Amino acid sequence: MTDAELAGLHARYRDLKDQVRELGFIAPGSVIERYTACASPGCRCHADPPARHGPYYQYTRKLAGKTLTRRLNPAQAQAYREWIANRRRLDNLLAEMDQLSRQAVELLVTAPPAPAQTQP
Repeated sequence: MTDAELAGLHARYRDLKDQVRELGFIAPGSVIERYTACASPGCRCHADPPARHGPYYQYTRKLAGKTLTRRLNPAQAQAYREWIANRRRLDNLLAEMDQLSRQAVELLVTAPPAPAQTQP
């Protein structure tokens, strides 16, 4: 049964590698959409209900222990959202590949040793 289980793990691992190959660019972080109020007291953003200015898109990530924030235009925001989704997908795929590898190790370690071949 170990050989069949190991073959199944290998097949699933190959499927995961194919999915990794299909991913596009990746990026860590997040993109948020902001609406803001300005300093002009008579502006529509101070009305009741307020009609704030925006949307403004912001990309945020950690880099060397510091927070990096960058303003984006709508096209850039869409691209970053896709890259961030790809990064999360990659993280999930790698976690599953790691789990499959650990299962394969357990199968190989607990498998009974192959019978020794004797020399005539």
